[in-house]
Amino acid sequence: MVDDVAFMRDMLKSILLLEGYLVAGEATNGDQAVDLYRRLKPDLVLMDIVMPVMDGFEAAKQIRLIDPGARIVFCTALSQKEAVIKAVAHKAAGFVAKPFTPDRVLDALRKAMA
Repeated sequence: MVDDVAFMRDMLKSILLLEGYLVAGEATNGDQAVDLYRRLKPDLVLMDIVMPVMDGFEAAKQIRLIDPGARIVFCTALSQKEAVIKAVAHKAAGFVAKPFTPDRVLDALRKAMA
C-alpha cells in the first residue's frame, strides 16, 4: 500500500484487514514502494499517484522492470479522466478514485486479482 498521507493508508488498511487481506507493507512515496516491492513481492500494489520523491506512475514503471506481471491498482484524487488514461498507459490492474467507498476499493482489488 503506497500513499503519502497516513490517514489514507490507515483507512485503506482498515478496509483490507476487515475483508481478510494481508497488508504486506506500507510506503509513503514511490521510491519506498519500489524498494518494498523488490523485497516483499506482494500479490498486488495499491498505489497513490501524486506523492513526493517519486510519483505513482514512475514507481509503477520501475516496479514493472522488476516484475512485468506486477498488479498495480491506482488510487487517486486526480481528475478521473486524465488519471484513468495515464493509469491504462501504465498497465494498471485497476483504478479507484478518491474519495472512495470500501465497496469500490474491494471491487477494484477483486477484479485485479481475478
